[in-house]
Amino acid sequence: MDVIIKKNYEEICNEAVRIIHESWEKKKNLVLGLATGRTPIGVYQRLIELNKKGEMDFSRIITFNLDEYLGLDESHPQSFACYMDKNLFQYVNIKRENIFRLKGKPEDIEKHCQEYEEKIRAVGGIDLQLLGVGRNGHIGFNEPGSSLSSRTRPKALTQSTVEANASLFKNKERVPRYCLTMGIGTILDAKQILLLASGKEKFYAIKGCVEGPITASVPASALQLHPQAKIIVDEEAAWFLDRKDYYKWVYENRLKF
Repeated sequence: MDVIIKKNYEEICNEAVRIIHESWEKKKNLVLGLATGRTPIGVYQRLIELNKKGEMDFSRIITFNLDEYLGLDESHPQSFACYMDKNLFQYVNIKRENIFRLKGKPEDIEKHCQEYEEKIRAVGGIDLQLLGVGRNGHIGFNEPGSSLSSRTRPKALTQSTVEANASLFKNKERVPRYCLTMGIGTILDAKQILLLASGKEKFYAIKGCVEGPITASVPASALQLHPQAKIIVDEEAAWFLDRKDYYKWVYENRLKF
């Protein structure tokens, strides 16, 4: 696990985009796992800029959404399918047949989740998985208590997650209580993982993710098991880390190794 501490959110996004772009330059048919929420928006804005400048071509890129609310149609303004269209897909030259996402209203939930796993395997796996992290340490919608070997499945949301997402709906009573999400095991199968976090409200989750024990109580801590996980945070999110100076020293001297 590499911990990269930046000054602010803008620098977090710039670093993430640098890594994504570098990965695309090595593999033009890059398979991306994409997250939603507030944190990745700056990353998507910068990727759009690269595409408009002709510096990154999305025509061969394949994407998989990380999760989706159960009960919402793709057209619902708060669905994650709609989020990805509004924040990235409609502005870049990605092919619609290369966009894979979990459905909010599948006919058969178990079959749909199994087929999603099969689609990921069929394209050779996810090359780079982008993640945010919840205040309680969840990644995707893998809430505390999720199995560290879990696969794509339905999951009940915690009250804290419902409350955190309430601002996106008119009130928290309208926030769906269930979702479909890639499992922690599914996420760990990605060849490279980027987890982004900004702000002091995330310092508990980042502390548990980076320096705490590997535990289902903090799902993000499972990333300690991944050989190519990069945790990119700002000073506020890194505030509670004991080894901040060491992480900074390693990053600053990375080219000397």
